[in-house]
Amino acid sequence: MFDILIYLYETYYRPDACPDTVALTRKLSAVGFEDTEISEALDWLQHLTQATDTFASRFPQQQTAFSFGLRIYPEQEANVLGTAAIGFIQFLELAHVLNAVQREIVIERALAVGESPLPQSKLKIIVLLVLWSQGKEPDALIFDELFTDDPQPQKRLLH
Repeated sequence: MFDILIYLYETYYRPDACPDTVALTRKLSAVGFEDTEISEALDWLQHLTQATDTFASRFPQQQTAFSFGLRIYPEQEANVLGTAAIGFIQFLELAHVLNAVQREIVIERALAVGESPLPQSKLKIIVLLVLWSQGKEPDALIFDELFTDDPQPQKRLLH
């Protein structure tokens, strides 16, 4: 599923540039993706759209505001996400990459993956897709961070 999500991100500049579901399914199949993966990915994207609409309508004032509060993760969420994923989400909030609504959409979509703990590489793809679905592009440094698979980044020396 994640290979398809990355393919869509790389192929279509914006989500509204994607063809309709039938045409997209044919195209993904022609490229070589399996039918079950295609179905899972398109279902995941449909639920992403629904989650975005739900959170946007529920919290319209939060669309551009960044949170200064602390998000408490219930035990069930913490177990599924894992400490590395929660730390990364908090990093993105503090860096003003995600606002409170986007954070909740990321968490909702991460929980829907069904892996426990969620690998950070998959969380990064989820974050990228949430931003992509809203027409937002992370700055270059955050973009690099989202495409780095190394959970222990090398220390950078300033000279």
